[in-house]
Amino acid sequence: MTLIQSIFLGALQGIAEFLPVSSSGHLVVFRNFMHLGEISPLFDILLHVATLMVVLIVFRRIIVDLIKSLFRFITRKADESDSVNLRLILIILLASAITAVLGLFIQSFDVSHKPKLVSVLFLVTAAVLLLTRFINTEGAGYEKAGVKTAVITGIAQGLAVFPGISRSGMTIASSLWVGIDKEKAGEYSFLLSIPAIAGALLLELRDLEQLSGTVDPLVISAGMLTAFIVGLASVLFLLRLIKRNKLHYFSIYLIPFGIISFFLL
Repeated sequence: MTLIQSIFLGALQGIAEFLPVSSSGHLVVFRNFMHLGEISPLFDILLHVATLMVVLIVFRRIIVDLIKSLFRFITRKADESDSVNLRLILIILLASAITAVLGLFIQSFDVSHKPKLVSVLFLVTAAVLLLTRFINTEGAGYEKAGVKTAVITGIAQGLAVFPGISRSGMTIASSLWVGIDKEKAGEYSFLLSIPAIAGALLLELRDLEQLSGTVDPLVISAGMLTAFIVGLASVLFLLRLIKRNKLHYFSIYLIPFGIISFFLL
């Protein structure tokens, strides 16, 4: 992999990780176009780590609040003001557990070498995004979220293990379906991504030696920096669109992209 290719893939990750168009699916498609061949999964994970840093920065206030509430709970100093934060932590943990179980099962069906199938899955994501057009986005905050929210969003995120299925698109759409307010749905989606990305990183650490021997550290760094910068711009853009209930706009891109990539790959 060259420096230019790494920067391109980093930019692609930064855009597609946050915008509901499936970063993993785009990486499959463009790797086939660019004839990159087989690349260690850890390179993908490192790009995800770069975009994870974006999540930690953009949502730093609520993350700090959650940590404070959890600390007060552990030290038995929590009060009524911590109840919503503690509820959110439990929902994220339960949803993440469901995602992990489903994700491990889905991983046995490796479709990364089947770009035509990935193209079809882009159309599935487009259909999900189109359906959000008809959802009442005036939902509630986290105070009414519960087990149903965790199960549905956990399953939605687990399905996004398939390249072509957008993690952010599925979790935001499922959050809206269970009645979470549109602004909170975007926030919740990205908070839910933190344990998912961290877990994937731990699983792929075994490839560290393999990756370091095949990709120059400068190439890796360039890809990660690009993913971070582009990702920061992308998440801020997406949050504005969610507030305006325009999530379905991305289907206008995904439908022709899925169809074109199907016939070209």
